[in-house]
Amino acid sequence: MSKLTGRLWLVLLLMGTAALVMGITGCPQPPEPTEIGTPPEDIDQPATTPDGEPLKVGAIFALTGPASSLGEPERDTAKMLEEQINAEGGIDGRPLEIIVRDTKGEETEALTAVTELIETENVLAIVGPSRSGTTMGVVEAVKDAEVPLISCAAASVITDPVREWVFVTPQNDHDAVARIYQYLNSQGITRIAALTASTGFGEPGRQQLIDQAPDAGIEIVADEQFADSDTDMTAQLTKIKATDAQAIVCWGIGPAPAQIAKNVQQLGIEIPLIMSHGVANRRFIEGAGDAAEGVILPAGKLLVAEQLPDDDPAKALLMEYAQQFEEKYGRPADTFGGHAWDAVMLVVNALRDGATDRAAIRDHVEETENFQGIGGTFNFSADSHYGLSPDAFVMVEIVDGDWKLITEE
Repeated sequence: MSKLTGRLWLVLLLMGTAALVMGITGCPQPPEPTEIGTPPEDIDQPATTPDGEPLKVGAIFALTGPASSLGEPERDTAKMLEEQINAEGGIDGRPLEIIVRDTKGEETEALTAVTELIETENVLAIVGPSRSGTTMGVVEAVKDAEVPLISCAAASVITDPVREWVFVTPQNDHDAVARIYQYLNSQGITRIAALTASTGFGEPGRQQLIDQAPDAGIEIVADEQFADSDTDMTAQLTKIKATDAQAIVCWGIGPAPAQIAKNVQQLGIEIPLIMSHGVANRRFIEGAGDAAEGVILPAGKLLVAEQLPDDDPAKALLMEYAQQFEEKYGRPADTFGGHAWDAVMLVVNALRDGATDRAAIRDHVEETENFQGIGGTFNFSADSHYGLSPDAFVMVEIVDGDWKLITEE
């Protein structure tokens, strides 16, 4: 054997010995190959981009007009959900498309929008409107077309009596009055002045105040009304000031209730001012300014989510929604956006469960039980298209320009 050949064998022998030692001592080995198309578990993979024919859902909100403080957060929430769901791959691989139309808070505009969404866009369901009056203006149209409508308006008359194709997500005026009267009872207040809007929201609220008063031990010593467009309510409030009312209960939405708070302050009326859940957003505080201080109202838990006890079953969801909304839009979430979240998710849950036609979606919503939404825990049935209870409300006071949970004994 030549010297070169001998050295080659020596090198090969040493290399084989080293490889054996490395195997014995557990030197890192390459990972086991995975099945083709199966990524390692610790690597985040992008969601599949949804494809195919979109699942169309109509949305009709008051984006302009006196109720725009309701419609804007509703639209923004609906579009945020659309974006989130499609970023996660859509619904069974198909994109969700939420088609938004402006009702301007008017019945004729709402009816025109609903007709277009049903006949031209061929939507599977409709969420909204924002207002009770506009909701009542379209209930016959959705019934005739057999399209499910999940309204974001609060009047009890929308679902009482039950309408086959109509549901609601907000806490209603019956339960709001019940919570207000419960609070007044705890404060020993028995005489109130009612100041209500002459609208599709205000009129049913006024009727609830009247109907529930006897059983609650409440006497209504003044009954005044105002219009959405009114910019001064000193005439009504001067009459109220001359009575022996121990509190004022105001029922309305938009700029008018903020003006009422200002007029109360200007007239030096010192009895408590109770508002309806129709002012449960920042627009009211901004509009009323320092006159909002001390105003009390029933509201969904979202406004005071951080103040809820940690064992409240809704707290985690409320905090998550509030954070997502504020991060996206740069302003706090509010009750009205929450109504849209609930309405959209009721439809989305139906679609995810394979209910991809109008009748199947309607049936799925009606059979929904224990759905934890922003507004509360929903339990629908053939006998109730409302689905909430008075427990969905908490009482809130405006303190230092912010919401404060009232803890009642």
